[in-house]
Amino acid sequence: MSAEQPEPTSAEALPAGASDDFGWTLGVLLRAYHNSVVSVIGDFPHGPRGYQTLAAVLGGDHPTQLALAAHLGIDRTVMTYLIDDLVAKGLVERRLNPADRRSRRIVATPEGERVFRELGRRVRHAEDRLLGALAPAEQVAFRHLLARVACDVSDIEPVTDPCTVAEKLLSDSVR
Repeated sequence: MSAEQPEPTSAEALPAGASDDFGWTLGVLLRAYHNSVVSVIGDFPHGPRGYQTLAAVLGGDHPTQLALAAHLGIDRTVMTYLIDDLVAKGLVERRLNPADRRSRRIVATPEGERVFRELGRRVRHAEDRLLGALAPAEQVAFRHLLARVACDVSDIEPVTDPCTVAEKLLSDSVR
């Protein structure tokens, strides 16, 4: 390591052949995550983006379509089609918003909750396999730290669509 780069804080050295290049490691992890999640969610409407939308609906903090779009960084027009497809599959409903009758709340149906629980178990299993190089306590710490960084980035650049960024990175890696 050069004088400008600090030594890793961990007592463990990087595995042979590993790079400490942040962009490279994120790219490898993103591709592996995408491939793992796609394989376990199957034909879920809109793939990982649809799954994340259903997760946000069940989280309950973003009750309207517009709020969901802003939270997930998805264009509001795209969100309309995404919600239409989730409604068509019986996973969510649009209901009148008692606070503003001009808008609709997006609410998960009992079928949406059931499907999400099942998919959630499979996604979590895929994530655990992906993080298998880490001890269980390290996995928890990694998830926590990643969430902190992600929340800080969304405060800096809230209009970035994380799905678009992921799709661009994935398409660039194929070339």
